[in-house]
Amino acid sequence: MSNPFAEDEGPQPPQILKTATEIQANLRLLLDNHIPLLVRFAERNQRYQTYLIEINREKGWIALDELIPSDGERMMGLGEPFHIEGYCDGVRVAWNNDYPVHPGELDDARCYWAPIPDQVLYHQRRNAYRATLLGQPITAELSGKTIRKTLEGKVLDMSATGCKLSFQGNHQSGLQAGQVYEQLVAKLPFGTVTTAAELRHVVFDEKLGLTFCGMRFYRLGGLMQRQIERFVYQLQREARRDQASDRFS
Repeated sequence: MSNPFAEDEGPQPPQILKTATEIQANLRLLLDNHIPLLVRFAERNQRYQTYLIEINREKGWIALDELIPSDGERMMGLGEPFHIEGYCDGVRVAWNNDYPVHPGELDDARCYWAPIPDQVLYHQRRNAYRATLLGQPITAELSGKTIRKTLEGKVLDMSATGCKLSFQGNHQSGLQAGQVYEQLVAKLPFGTVTTAAELRHVVFDEKLGLTFCGMRFYRLGGLMQRQIERFVYQLQREARRDQASDRFS
């Protein structure tokens, strides 16, 4: 069985996971981390957001939350085939559903039951360890020629090659994946990082009211690159030490 969880492997070509163990493990990551999922119906341009909210392995079903915008639920109810994908820790997980879904309820809220996919596309898209920064209030600003007003937010995690940002409000329509923005400013403990950055993907979480952006540093200077690498390596060592302490406590 392939190991999609290997931390230090480099970028891999997309894999098609077909074993139940691999498929359910990746679906569980989306569920446990409350990852926003994008839904696209065949031959339609509109994208919708949902969440995976339950996995019933015994019956072979998964439950999807209500769609945002809500007009997507009409296509869902008509049984139109759709594509669904999510990003978790730099990994793209995606699959197609060609089967009818069944409306239902879970915890007194509407949901849609769909069969567990028989295969899932798994694509590890980065090769660098990414350190979580949730316990450290690190502010960030993103600006550029195509951004009318500087966006102010937070750095959620960081690797030697990029970072994940969050901004209050919905900025999804004003940001373009693949666009290089001239100035990303992050105030890290060792000093302020200022660099251009490429937007790799952007997702708005309706429930949290936050826009999440995956950024890749663009033409980072040598000195700044080494400082970031040392900072991430320090966080990686601390995380591994904490994990070791938890195992033996």
